[in-house]
Amino acid sequence: MHYFYLAGAIVAETIGTSALSQTAGFTRLTPTLIVLVSFATSFYLMSLALQSIPVGIAYAIWAGVGIVLITFIGWAFLKQTLDAPAFVGIALILAGVVVLRLFSRAAVH
Repeated sequence: MHYFYLAGAIVAETIGTSALSQTAGFTRLTPTLIVLVSFATSFYLMSLALQSIPVGIAYAIWAGVGIVLITFIGWAFLKQTLDAPAFVGIALILAGVVVLRLFSRAAVH
């Protein structure tokens, strides 16, 4: 169940980060509210996940998957370009998350 909390925290953080560029320095109300609610939700869900997942493992997964999701959103929706090394780097980040989750004795299974 705690990995579902972690997944929710990642999704909420990704939504907040995606909306961050639309806040215009927190001068636009709707995107600012989306950022605040998303980050608050993310941290709340992360706190629930940390009840059984070690903080280092949870943060590594949160950061790694978040980076991949934000990069994909930038590429797919914001027309930001990615080159071959960027895709290789993203694949390595995902591989690291898989190794942590499946093979690390520090991760809760």
